[in-house]
Amino acid sequence: MTTSSTQHISAQLMALQQQVSTIIKGKRSQIADCVACLIAGGHLLIEDLPGVGKTTLAHALAISMGLKFSRLQFTSDLMPSDLLGVSIYERDSVHDKADFVFHPGPVFAQVLLADEINRAGPKSQSALLEAMEENQVSVDGISHALPQPFFVIATQNPSEQLGTYPLPESQLDRFLMCISLGYPDRASERELLMGQDSRIALRGLQPVMNAEDLLAAQAAVRGIHASAALLDYLQALIEASRSGQWFAEGLSPRAGLGVLRAARARALLDGRDFVSPDDVQAILPQTIAHRLRPKAGSGRGPREQVRAMIEAINLP
Repeated sequence: MTTSSTQHISAQLMALQQQVSTIIKGKRSQIADCVACLIAGGHLLIEDLPGVGKTTLAHALAISMGLKFSRLQFTSDLMPSDLLGVSIYERDSVHDKADFVFHPGPVFAQVLLADEINRAGPKSQSALLEAMEENQVSVDGISHALPQPFFVIATQNPSEQLGTYPLPESQLDRFLMCISLGYPDRASERELLMGQDSRIALRGLQPVMNAEDLLAAQAAVRGIHASAALLDYLQALIEASRSGQWFAEGLSPRAGLGVLRAARARALLDGRDFVSPDDVQAILPQTIAHRLRPKAGSGRGPREQVRAMIEAINLP
């Protein structure tokens, strides 16, 4: 891909970030992480307290990317069929025959917002696994392809809140990134208080990209160059995670590939056709902290432990 093509896609992605920033105030770095995750072809988990803008962010991203959007509220009584769809026996009076007809569920969208995913039971949570990994679902033994592109943006409340079920490691590993929005700063909150309701603001958004633009951006991410020295640095980080010094278990090969995809996406956002160590460091906590458990007695949370590991590994 030429430098001019890279810069054109980077300009589109900048416009996307700027538009979402008009809705989600004061969170430019988190918005950049979200866009990097999606153009890397990954699924996004947003973990935070209720009311800080998780659902609004997902809506704003879907509208701005011009993608078919579906939202499903996960609850304790949610069944897999509520997500995937169901086959119903129907009679065709015109042709005088009857058969099972599949009625697609909310998962058949380009962006699925799985709202409060950790309020559903394990059976419903696991129904997402095949969709997230294979871009298809199986109902009554028949596989159904999902639209392209396909993203899951899931939100979850902190695990200590009532009525939540922790996501299993196998499902957490399907999310390329996990971010947290946090409270807005004082100036951003004043803008929110003085501005219009976010639901009204969302209705005023227009797409700045479309599905073809997004697929082109994903193809561009795959073409971003990663040097041998950069790969050496990434492998040093992966090996450090497996050393037992920092974490109870290390990163899987799939996680390592995810870090590289996310770093390439971050480089594209900056208009570059190569990955730098800064790209890896910028996305590493969001990409691996949700997959790892700090070593017992470390006294640090996963993200703090990741940052400590980064500081301990020499740059190439």
